[in-house]
Amino acid sequence: MVLQRHGDRGQTVVDFDLDTVAYLRSDAGTQTLLDVDGYALTDNTRVSDIASIRRQFGDHASALIETVLLRRRATTKFADPSQWLFTDDALQQATAQPVAEHRARRLAGACVHDVTCSIGAELAALRTSARYVVGSDIDPVRLAMARHNVADVVLCRADALRPVTRDAVVLADPARRSAGRRRFDPLGYTPPLDRLFDVYRGRDLVVKCAPGIDFDELTRMGFDGEVEITSLQGSVREACLWSRGLAEPGVRRRATVLDSAEQITDADPDDCPVAPAGRWIVDPDGAVVRAGLVRHYAARYGLWQLDPDIAYLSGDRLPDGVRGFEVLEEIGYSEKRLRQALAGHDAGAVEILVRGVDVDPDALRKRMKLRGTQQLSVVLTRIGSGKASRATAFVCRASR
Repeated sequence: MVLQRHGDRGQTVVDFDLDTVAYLRSDAGTQTLLDVDGYALTDNTRVSDIASIRRQFGDHASALIETVLLRRRATTKFADPSQWLFTDDALQQATAQPVAEHRARRLAGACVHDVTCSIGAELAALRTSARYVVGSDIDPVRLAMARHNVADVVLCRADALRPVTRDAVVLADPARRSAGRRRFDPLGYTPPLDRLFDVYRGRDLVVKCAPGIDFDELTRMGFDGEVEITSLQGSVREACLWSRGLAEPGVRRRATVLDSAEQITDADPDDCPVAPAGRWIVDPDGAVVRAGLVRHYAARYGLWQLDPDIAYLSGDRLPDGVRGFEVLEEIGYSEKRLRQALAGHDAGAVEILVRGVDVDPDALRKRMKLRGTQQLSVVLTRIGSGKASRATAFVCRASR
């Protein structure tokens, strides 16, 4: 039986059962999915398309439509998800393929057990680099999907908190969603993060977590390894915890920017002065900021901080491949002054970056009422502390 519910985005979500997965994996299901994929299923055609699919395929229609739509959504994470099976929650939490491949490279040559394998996203990357791979999950439906998605990997049904392997590196991706809703407390993960640490204490362990996880909370739970923050396509994707035996000696925090194949760690130099703005302002990648490695990034590229507590950096030369903001004018911030400055530079459109100032960029942009022809940027931040603190706006031209 296929059940439906409403997801956290208000959409109808199908809850699959084993019989439905078996049908989708069959030759008949495979062919029918190809037929359903021929429908546009856009906002303009969805009602008529769904009615037609239901007339043709009856009780299977909901699962077929859901699978086709999930495969289309999955193209943002996978190079070719056209043959994969997903649930909505599993796709939302599935690791993007480039991120999974990066992690697999760090585990090259190892024997790895993914104890929360879900529909197999991590296994698909690991099978090409690890010496041996096994996956397990407690959810029989996701496990059945994984048997379809990564048919060449050994799989078994098991509780992640009841070890069924020895010696292998343990990879875990605790569920951070329940019925489509996010969980932010690591003690509320499934399984809870502290229980994972306890059960696998003394073993090599890799745990994928939400990027906003509290580093101090990890320390309180006894974690003493490396926290790697990874970004892809300008977005911070995850925090990955590497136990001490898998971490690089002396490294506790790492920022990995997959777009540029760049890594910064807390073992790198962090000599970074604080000084007024030079020619360029740089907003470091979110992984660098989240990992607390702004000073280390600045030291690598000869940049400096505008303020010791703000992540914006400045320099007279822009690092290769980095988007920066060339300073045209610096003003003490007020809406009136900013409007006058933008008018003086013939601004007709503006992006607004804000740190340390309580301003809504979208609302401020509308209030500027720009009528010029130039595309400009505004970097709005707070400089100084205490009575010397001041909101400052930099009118800039972006490098790209």
